[in-house]
Amino acid sequence: MDLKVLESADTSITVRFDDTDPAFVNAIRRTLLADVPKMAIEDVEFHLGPIRAEDGKEYESVAPLFDEIISHRLGLVPIPTDLQMFVPKATCPTCHGEGCPSCTIIYSLNKRGPGVVTSGDLEPIGDPKLKPRDAAIPIVKLGDGQALLIYATATLGTGRDHAKWQVAHGVGYRFVTLLKAGGKSFASSEAKAPPCPDHILRPGVEEMTVELHPDCRQCKKFADAYDVKSVKVLNDPTKIELQFETDGSMTARDTLVAALDILEKRFADIGGKAEQL
Repeated sequence: MDLKVLESADTSITVRFDDTDPAFVNAIRRTLLADVPKMAIEDVEFHLGPIRAEDGKEYESVAPLFDEIISHRLGLVPIPTDLQMFVPKATCPTCHGEGCPSCTIIYSLNKRGPGVVTSGDLEPIGDPKLKPRDAAIPIVKLGDGQALLIYATATLGTGRDHAKWQVAHGVGYRFVTLLKAGGKSFASSEAKAPPCPDHILRPGVEEMTVELHPDCRQCKKFADAYDVKSVKVLNDPTKIELQFETDGSMTARDTLVAALDILEKRFADIGGKAEQL
């Protein structure tokens, strides 16, 4: 199996698998959605009572939304995740589940109204690189005299447990469309002239012969490039393109590598058990 990166950005990627099988690519898709771990806020502690500012003004620690709603919104904020730095809290060899820098990140949030509390108000206690990259996510709007003093703890988890731990989104794959024209077989993306998406490329069709439309400028360019009046269109299940985006907590490339590592270990474990039978 060969893998080729077609498009790559910080939070999105498109790759092509050659000499593969749909079952294998689907396993990668499911792993991206459910098994790649990331950090997300799990516990939120609210300060109750009055808060006195440096100028002597007194604020009430209260917000227009219920604490449960604010906690839920904080849980969905993408937290920067380095899988080399953190381990699951339940299996942490350092603290044995008590909480330590190897398995948890503690954030403080101290905001006084009037104003909007955003993800940028979360301050990590420790490494400043752990501050949320997207600082413009709104949490709650505070009025005059209102304030929030919060301590939040982020831990490692997977999308199998809750959507807030899901790194990859919009994960999908499709068979590569092959064209046969002028005695040659090639992928639609490698054609000399771009094939017309309205007359040549037919999504969901396994195999068919298409007559080039005489009034279509794009079909005419394709016909001139290969000196043909028709083209055979088919989907190749051994060549598959996979694309997805991340929520920003991890790069798309790191997320894909993590998913492949998880599958490799899982297949190795299954193979070892099969040999023992």
